[in-house]
Amino acid sequence: MLSTLKAFRALGDATRLRILALLEKDELSVAELQEITRMGQSRISTHLGLLQESGLLQSRREGKRTFYKLSTNGDEVLNGFLSLAVRGAKELPDRGADQLNLKRVLTRRRAQDQVYFNQVAGRFGRNYGPGRSWQAFGQLLLRLMPSLDIADLGSGEGLISELLARKAKSVIAVDNSEKMVAYGTQKAKKNGLKNLRFKLGDLENPPLDDASVDVAILSQALHHAEKPDRAIAAAHRILRPGGQLLVLDLARHKFEQAHELYGDRWLGFTEGELHGWLEAASFKSIEVTVVAREDEPPHFETVLACGIK
Repeated sequence: MLSTLKAFRALGDATRLRILALLEKDELSVAELQEITRMGQSRISTHLGLLQESGLLQSRREGKRTFYKLSTNGDEVLNGFLSLAVRGAKELPDRGADQLNLKRVLTRRRAQDQVYFNQVAGRFGRNYGPGRSWQAFGQLLLRLMPSLDIADLGSGEGLISELLARKAKSVIAVDNSEKMVAYGTQKAKKNGLKNLRFKLGDLENPPLDDASVDVAILSQALHHAEKPDRAIAAAHRILRPGGQLLVLDLARHKFEQAHELYGDRWLGFTEGELHGWLEAASFKSIEVTVVAREDEPPHFETVLACGIK
């Protein structure tokens, strides 16, 4: 039941307005709200408890998870409060990022194959078994890859390019270091990889024709770009219709030494930033998710972003 006084108090906090606006159309779990707002679980749970106590929210259990949504008792006063909350949230500075992160989270939720992959990955390293390794698993999956034209943008010495070239139709490795291009070219020749070519070029304007490749890869390269959004737009340009962009990079972190130690221009990116850049470049079926977390400090996280042209 709606408590008018408690509802007034609940609407007086910007964070609670953000939460109500996020729940305007879809129910969300505590973990999903954490990911969208970048707030801790205890803080989110406290706000949810106050909102539910005031009668503005209702919840349901599904296994170990609790999902929250706006109350639906049809009360005219309640609907008025909720309408004011959503309207007020639109004026908050976090509105844009919240909506991008909400879209990303809901898209991933629908991608059951990604959920299944995470479950498999969790089991894969749990117990030792002779011959069970990511190297062997990767070689098996590589055999399933169709014959494609691939661009490895910001390839460095070409470790990924060399691996993909053993199955791909062609691989073009682009890097802005003459030494890396020379080294990669020599190594490809030594290994007899005639379908692997190295080119000197910039991420933001790769020396490739429009609509010339099926897959574009930016693997731990985007944080070196001066303007990451331009690099993503350039990847869209060189892809054929239906082609796919894969971005593997660090999640936003605070390890400032990365500038000096690794020459990183950016300290990683948020999922929302990556989703926004792919969307601005006209990619479709966008998915962005954290795929790895390091156990040792500074606990780097790796984000995978995908999009279809």
